[in-house]
Amino acid sequence: MGSLCFNDGVQDDRQPWWKAATFYQVYPASFKDSNDDGWGDLPGLISKVDYLHGLGVDCIWVSPIFESPQKDMGYDVSDYQKIYAPYGTIEDVDALIQTCHERGMKLILDLVVNHTSAEHEWFQESRSSRTNPKRDWYIWKPPRYDAGGNRQPPTNWRGYFAGSTWTWDEHTQEYYLHLYASEQPDLNWENAETREAIYEETMRFWLRRGVDGFRIDTVNKYSKRTEYIDAAVTDKNSPYQAAPEMWCNGPRIHEFIREINQVLAPFSAVSVGELSNTPDPKQVLPYVSTRARELDMVFEFSVIRLGNGDLFTGKYIYKPFTLSQLKALTEKWQCFIEGTDSWATVFCENHDNGRAVSRFGDTSTPELWRASARTIALWQATLTGTLFLYQGQELGMTNMPASWDISHYQDVEAVNFFAEAVASRNEQRIQATKHGLSILARDHARLPFRWNEDDNVGFTTDSAKSWMRIPREKGISVESQLGDRTSVLEFYREMLRLRKRFQGVFVFGTHTLLDRENESTWAYIKEGFLTTKDGHRMRGRALVVMNFTVERAPLVDVSAALGCAPESTRLMVTTACGAVRGAKDELSAWEGRIYCDFGPEICI
Repeated sequence: MGSLCFNDGVQDDRQPWWKAATFYQVYPASFKDSNDDGWGDLPGLISKVDYLHGLGVDCIWVSPIFESPQKDMGYDVSDYQKIYAPYGTIEDVDALIQTCHERGMKLILDLVVNHTSAEHEWFQESRSSRTNPKRDWYIWKPPRYDAGGNRQPPTNWRGYFAGSTWTWDEHTQEYYLHLYASEQPDLNWENAETREAIYEETMRFWLRRGVDGFRIDTVNKYSKRTEYIDAAVTDKNSPYQAAPEMWCNGPRIHEFIREINQVLAPFSAVSVGELSNTPDPKQVLPYVSTRARELDMVFEFSVIRLGNGDLFTGKYIYKPFTLSQLKALTEKWQCFIEGTDSWATVFCENHDNGRAVSRFGDTSTPELWRASARTIALWQATLTGTLFLYQGQELGMTNMPASWDISHYQDVEAVNFFAEAVASRNEQRIQATKHGLSILARDHARLPFRWNEDDNVGFTTDSAKSWMRIPREKGISVESQLGDRTSVLEFYREMLRLRKRFQGVFVFGTHTLLDRENESTWAYIKEGFLTTKDGHRMRGRALVVMNFTVERAPLVDVSAALGCAPESTRLMVTTACGAVRGAKDELSAWEGRIYCDFGPEICI
């Protein structure tokens, strides 16, 4: 791009590449199977890089591909320097890096270093004896005993996948800590030798091969409170209690992340951390402050967790939410960086949540599905920060069909939570959990990517071999949408181009929410600096207005919202197509529009 855009006076050529970039998360098991075994792989991904490049993607993020027993779909790594064979080889990673770089694209990998697999050689050594040199690489504690002399875990903490965070090791007669499944023992970041091994064997190894950075899993859980005391009892029906305060944002966490930054800095590698259980902006800002030299970006989950119940025992007891709640949380995480040296991320889908159009949109009819998916695209593309898309989001992929029963869920979390509900013998809880899973479960995002309209959706050649069942839905595929200007895919392509062209407003601009209590329509102003064709800098304003209902809704006073004369306003984009477009003063069902106060004299 020859011209520059500005954000608070900072020129675009001084901004790091990743701020205005569009990242695209690939869940490799479900993306593209090249060898007909029913499991997506790296050669399949390589064959589709041109599709992603044409979509407008700047950087691909690949979910875990390392050697793993797959107890948690690769988030249980048994060897950080080997590739899980169904995905391919380390040479395939090299080829993927080269393919991306030849197209001016970047590649980041998923870094899982809060824990390893129980099959990792580090843990095998650690559990071999209490005197092994790697014993302290993990967190081991002796048992407690109750009044009756019965052995009990060291604390009453409940894990993310249900049950205790502690597992008894008969051989060495101690418990080890695991915040997730028992097959995922937590590393001991208090041990400097452990940290250096992590930096050398998991980070520098891949950076030297040319990867451009990492999405860093569970990034704020490395520093635990070392007193290892019981959590307060909040669930009297369970022996195990939610205790995120014991392991999130612990006493040494910023020290550890600054060390990570020192590893990444010589490679100019980008970092985006998964920041759980941190809903206070004051806690988030230190992680992403430029001066602090910790992380470039983080994922904060308040928006994407809407609808979830309590994170632990009631996570899948669905809680309906209002549009005003969605607005307020979006505003909060849009504005928290204003006046700071920090940065934000924009996302509404990932591998751990149900599909956005099934949660925030309307899938009751094909027409409303298309309209709401396009409006979600407009919402995401006009927000400040770095945009992250998840595979299939650009097609409007939906959750599993309602007709599928619980047997189709494979994710360890869904299986464990439902088993726990069944064990309670509480029919109301069982049905509520089943309903919540149908909306929120992680499995929904892991359905095979839909390349075409045949029975195998172009993912594999034999649907019977597919690791997950393939839904039979027409119209949600690359083949059916590519080239159709009314499609969800083509609208995403249009919005990504618009976002980049006017990045001074949409990527770097400020966010001002209007009419926050309105439960039908959502409007906000984006404002930032743009450049005219003759090279002058000017401030531009855009009004984003969206109807989140099936009824026609009145349009706000556009010129008043933009603060300019009616003849100075311009309709940039509408999500509506042809006859369904709303009148001049109203929005049709699920229609979104962008108006601006700048014209064709702007160039980016």
